[in-house]
Amino acid sequence: MTIEQPPSSPLSPFPTRTGPVHLQTNNPKFPWLVQKFGGTSVGKLPLGIVEVVNRKYLPTNRVAIVCSARSTESKELGTTNRLLRAAEEAIKAESTEWVDIIEGIQESHIAAAREVVKARAIFDEFRVEVERECRSLRGFLGAAQIINEISPRSKDVIIGTGEKLSCMFMTAVLRDRGVDAEYISLENILPPNHLPTYTANSKTLTPSFYKTLATLLEFRIRSLPAHKVPVITGFFSPVPGSLLTTIGRGYTDLCAALLSVSLKAQELQIWKEVDGIFTADPRKVPAARLVSFITPEEAAELTYYGSEVLHPLTMEQVVTVGIPVRILNVWKPYSSGTIICAKKPTKAAHPLTLTPPVSDGEDDDDDEYFEGEEKEKKLPTAVTMKKDIHLLTIHSNRKSLSHGFLASVFQTLDQHELAIDLISTSEVHVSLALLNTSPHAIAAAVEALEVYGSVDARGGLCIVSLVGRHMKHMVGVAGRMFTSLAEAGVNVEMISQGASEIGISCVVREEAAVGAVNILHAKLFW
Repeated sequence: MTIEQPPSSPLSPFPTRTGPVHLQTNNPKFPWLVQKFGGTSVGKLPLGIVEVVNRKYLPTNRVAIVCSARSTESKELGTTNRLLRAAEEAIKAESTEWVDIIEGIQESHIAAAREVVKARAIFDEFRVEVERECRSLRGFLGAAQIINEISPRSKDVIIGTGEKLSCMFMTAVLRDRGVDAEYISLENILPPNHLPTYTANSKTLTPSFYKTLATLLEFRIRSLPAHKVPVITGFFSPVPGSLLTTIGRGYTDLCAALLSVSLKAQELQIWKEVDGIFTADPRKVPAARLVSFITPEEAAELTYYGSEVLHPLTMEQVVTVGIPVRILNVWKPYSSGTIICAKKPTKAAHPLTLTPPVSDGEDDDDDEYFEGEEKEKKLPTAVTMKKDIHLLTIHSNRKSLSHGFLASVFQTLDQHELAIDLISTSEVHVSLALLNTSPHAIAAAVEALEVYGSVDARGGLCIVSLVGRHMKHMVGVAGRMFTSLAEAGVNVEMISQGASEIGISCVVREEAAVGAVNILHAKLFW
């Protein structure tokens, strides 16, 4: 498919700062580096982001920045969740709360800029653009209230306002501090006439979607003057179905990954408020240690079973072309963080470049270590937990063949849009661990499954997972895991080992989960 080059992006709403300040710019001769900053980093430490960009990386790299919607305390209180709440309120006939929410978002962004932007011209232009954006959103929600409907695609437009305001804010802050930044919105970057070709079904995007978006991102960035530092919205549209339903809340990381691919970046950096990936959640396990290196498979497994690492789609895009991902702490800009790549690198200057991985299916990285270090002891990489799990155990009434029984169970769960986290089966019995995202759907599924036999449903459970690339070569690790839990008096409700052989999981009562994770960390990680 031929992709037409989109029209040039509109001029940035921020004026170029004039005066004696020497603007820091991108050097076209340097390799690209893509940096993605989370919403709490933008909200709490905007000047720290300037420090990261201006002092640490602009002297050696050509930098592109992607920002999530701004928040200050937590994701729950962040701009995106406030916008979603405004959308819910807007379709209530008599509600005016959505107006107050939008007003609050507008004022919080202006107040934040007032604290850190010193140049009056830059602040005034930012304030005008924020007011214009919020006025437009109020009109959009007002129309939605009249027709009493907000479609999934309309909800995308609403949440996209958060990323636009965040990137406008960071562009103003960077310019005020002497970085020649340029705001770029990815709204309407995808040609709407091609949307039907991007889906294999209503929920799955085809590879052509990601390839097209990466190509369009490259067009957009290449259209800028080469010296500009682009500040890019993590939000992009339009997306088949909708951004939230087809991709989910990890769309900002995915955008940064596709941008890295399109620019052939030296590295993708994900800046958070933690030092990197730990052997366990340090909030629950005080003895948890920072992991300097982790494979994409381990990161995906940890993400799936409860750790907030990266959206699996993000890693899939960059790792296949050999671009390493580094998790870094915006509060500690000179720390090395955790690097995610297929092969453990030797010590090198940051950032680093890797060639695309070529795997023969064997775990052949066991003997590659950081220079100057002794050969490391084979240990699990991390232990994690996933809360709010429901366990269904179906005992077949033997009125159907075993293969028909399992097929019927899976079809029933699919009809109720329930995803299976863990499974353990015999010929006529099956136990399934599900994330309890919809109690109503689980109840309906249980009722439907009773046609095939008796169903035991229990909630208040948690999945505890032990993950590590060395584990398939660690003789007796499963025995040590369950012996440790038994000695601590932790009852295991279900056991499952992943097909990749890098993870062993079990289901325990939720009240015992934190203790179980601490026991496993103490017994197996030293």
